[in-house]
Amino acid sequence: MRRLLLRTRAGLRDAVKPVGAAAIGALTIALLRATRCFDPVKTADLFGRITRKIGPMLREQKIGRANLTAAFPEKPPAEIEKILAGVWDNLGCIGAEFAHLDHVWNHDPNHPEDGRIEIGERTRELFHKLRLDGKPALIFASHIGNWELPAVAAVAHGLDAAILYRRPNIASADRAIKQLRSVNMGTLIPAGRDAPLRLAQALQNGQHVAMLVDQYFTNGVDVTFFGRKTKANPTLARLLRQIECPIHGVRIIRLPGHRFRAELSEEITPARDANGEIDVQGTMQIITSVIEGWIREYPDQWLWLHRRWR
Repeated sequence: MRRLLLRTRAGLRDAVKPVGAAAIGALTIALLRATRCFDPVKTADLFGRITRKIGPMLREQKIGRANLTAAFPEKPPAEIEKILAGVWDNLGCIGAEFAHLDHVWNHDPNHPEDGRIEIGERTRELFHKLRLDGKPALIFASHIGNWELPAVAAVAHGLDAAILYRRPNIASADRAIKQLRSVNMGTLIPAGRDAPLRLAQALQNGQHVAMLVDQYFTNGVDVTFFGRKTKANPTLARLLRQIECPIHGVRIIRLPGHRFRAELSEEITPARDANGEIDVQGTMQIITSVIEGWIREYPDQWLWLHRRWR
């Protein structure tokens, strides 16, 4: 009898799961469409306030607090909580801005004061070199500031880019989000078994391949992040082993007054082994250290809410 009940419960769960997924997908689509009807700045403010209120009630608050305490043992609890509030605010703003991706990036090089984007002279120089040197490149980013905007910026300024992204688990939500992203974010390559081959092909075609590299990766290589061991996705360094090309980091930091600053790093020198080959683990450590430096500058703009150390 007990086995029968367990099988019945399992069957009900399996039957309900598609319905729940469809409902969440429909809600996602409706929310994105509704958000586009309102002013992006006011909506970002509203979403930021909402996530600041709701976030501390979620289990991710505890994860974020533990991560911050481990990364910054010298910071008092009040400062940790202040950083966490900023993390939730940033996440809410990104949610609102995602619905307006096709017009959040409004930088006019001839009249930069009229837009919301600041780009320093050195970043301009590095970007023009990337765009005009005729070479492919590998570009890494992290979940800091608005991490959706670098791909938008690349296409807006004429860079041929292929972007690795992770699909949502719900198919209908994936279609809606992909439709938004495909407006102006270059070639989108979903993470999966064939992704490394497609990324390598993009490099061979002269494209600039970009990916987020700051989350825990179960089968990754060992790196040290804020003094603690964790796993990093080695895809970028393995691609570099196949096709040597420049490596740069990109971040778009949130500034006061609903503005952003885009920054492109100097070319990163990869690590090499005794035979002169690309050292995958060493290269990922160099990249991880760059990202750690970014986060130390703006700890309230990084996504501390996932388990980076396990």
